[in-house]
Order: sequence, then structure tokens, then C-alpha cells
Amino acid sequence: MIAPGPTRSIRAGPTRYIKTDEGTTVPADTPIIDARNIDKFYNSYQALYDISLKVMDGEFVALVGPSGCGKTSLLKILAGFEHPTSGSLCIQNRDVVGVPPSARPTRMVFQKLALFPHRTVRENIAFPLKLAKTDPTETRQRVLEMMELMHLPESYLDRFPAQLSGGEQQRVALARSMISRPSVLLLDEPLSALDVKLRKALQTEIKHLHRIVGTSFVHVTHDLEEAMMLADRICVMRAGHVLQTGSPTDIYYRPADDFVAGFIGETNLFDVTLSGPEGARSFTHPAILCNTPRLAPDQISETVSGDSAALMIRPEMIRLETGEVQTAEGTCTIRGTVEEFFIKGSSIQYRVIPDGQEEVVIAEVLGTARPPADVGDKVSLIFDTSDSFLLKRS
Repeated sequence: MIAPGPTRSIRAGPTRYIKTDEGTTVPADTPIIDARNIDKFYNSYQALYDISLKVMDGEFVALVGPSGCGKTSLLKILAGFEHPTSGSLCIQNRDVVGVPPSARPTRMVFQKLALFPHRTVRENIAFPLKLAKTDPTETRQRVLEMMELMHLPESYLDRFPAQLSGGEQQRVALARSMISRPSVLLLDEPLSALDVKLRKALQTEIKHLHRIVGTSFVHVTHDLEEAMMLADRICVMRAGHVLQTGSPTDIYYRPADDFVAGFIGETNLFDVTLSGPEGARSFTHPAILCNTPRLAPDQISETVSGDSAALMIRPEMIRLETGEVQTAEGTCTIRGTVEEFFIKGSSIQYRVIPDGQEEVVIAEVLGTARPPADVGDKVSLIFDTSDSFLLKRS
């Protein structure tokens, strides 16, 4: 039986409360992490610019962005291994700026795991409880709980890390981080060094672990598909700035700008000219034939202004037909020639050069044993106007 984490919900009248590690209670809508206006300098180099991030109790948040964007710096500040140059940081409604990692309700799983090579699995997992001088009987019980939770057989307890596979070592590192029942688990790309099959398996286990224990997770990853699969919300960073924070659906289908759109999966971006009043804007592009090129207000990013923008359409939203087709009501058509195609198993990716244009359009169609078109074929790419989104160029 897996014991619950350190926070628990209690009821007092109509308002739901959370009990913190300190024994106090706060409203359930109080963020478990509340970082505001964080700046971080390393000598004269500024790594973070005015970062604000809230994480709710039990939420899974992924930090994504290119190398050097500040993801790990932010994670280390949350953990207490680094301190902000300016700004505020509260965890469980408590100011933790200057508070050491051991005194915070957080635990961190490092990219290189940092398991003790000379200690057994049992000793590695139990190490945080040893530091806390936990009763040996309780320690043994909680170690066994962690072994069960991580799907590790008890026979592994006396093994050393070098005797385990990469995936097993990852599970031991997770168990060691979870055994003290932290309110927040911080993960710094813990799956990046694993092969694809093992990484997929552990992604499933992390999602399951998060659902069981109810702990808040903050996960740094370069794997964009991983972020989409695991996170309740994704925070996209670039050059020390937060560009957008939102649900996976919002980030993928309603990105703030072309950088976010291109960073989260493949996409097509067309530089279009806008016309019409606010709320009834239309677009034109020389390669796109549209029956009704109007966009609803929720298809236009708040960042768009003026008479030019980028029209985004994801490859999987495009249908491919051979030859020419009539453009139906509410749809758009791009006519062109197949430059190349790639069979990916469950899907086939087509790269098409529109008539009179040079920029390639990518279409992702359902996989089949008989590809619908070959290199050099004339095709029509069709998408519903409602599946497009208008955003600004960064």
C-alpha cells in the first residue's frame, strides 16, 4: 500500500484547503510554487529575465526550450541550489529565497542521477530518511513501498547501481527522491540518456507515478513529445524569457509566435496579408486558394497587429488529393508538386512545392501500404480554414 504524500486536502465550510509541511493550511487555489519576477545573473551574464511561474498543487509542469534558454537555472532556483539575483519565490506559501535545498519541501532528480555507487539500492533509496533520522522500522517499510511503486523486485535491494540497467537506475533515483514524500518533485531531463524504447516506457511510468502520488512535478526536457505527453501545462522558454505558458493543446494549436509554433512540432507558416475589421479578418497568400478565408477571433493570437502575420497550419491537418480539386466552402487549397515523401509507419509525410513558389509545404497523411502519390505527382493540399491559426513573426 503506497502512503500518501505530505499534503492533504481538508474541508472547512465551502472552501477547500491544503495542509502544508509546516502544519499550516492555505486555500487550495494557492500555488504550491509562486515565482515572481525572477532575474538571475552569473557575473555580468543574465540567464533569466523577469520570470514568473505558478505551479498548483498536484500539477505537472514541463519547462521546454533550446539549450541555454534558462530551464535548468530556473529549476535549480526552485530547488535551492541557486538563488535569484532579484524577485521572489514562495513554496507552500513560504518565502524560500535563501533557504537551503534540504529545508525545502522539494526533491530533485538529476540528469546524471547522482546515485552513490558504493551503496546498495536499499541504502540509496533510504538515504534521505537516514539524514532525517527516521525510525529504522518505518524506513524499511517505506523502502519496500518505493520498490513496489517503481516496479523493482525486492531481490534488487542488495544490488549496487552498476549491477542495474539504465532504466532500473532511473527508477532507483526516482524512489530516492520520492521516499521523503516531497510536495514538489523537480526533474532535470532524467530520461535524456536512455534509448527510445526505454524512454517511452519510463514516460508512461512517470505519468502513472504522478497520478498515484499527487505530488507536483516540474520537469525540464528537450523532448517536445515528452512534454506534450506528460504535462498539464508547458512553459516555453527562449534566451532567459518565458514566451508562453499554457496547456499542451494551447501551446500546439495556439502558439504565441512563430518560434513557439516551430519549436513544438513541425508546422507550416505562410506570410499572409490581412484585411477586414477586428473579429472578421481575412487573409490572402499567392499559393492558397480559399473559399471563405475569414478567421474567427479565437483563431488569431493576441500578439497579431497590423496587416501582416503568419498563418499556421499543422501538417496533420492537411489532406492530400491527386490532381486538382474544387475548393469547397470553408476550405483552402494549395496546388503543387510532390518533392519527396517519407513513410513513417502510422503516417506518410509529403513535402510539396506549391505552384509558383519555392517554400516547401509539409503534409502528414494516414499511413497506408499504397502511398497516394509519388515524387513528381501533381497534388492538391486541402485544409479547413477553422484548423488554421494566425500568429506574429518573432
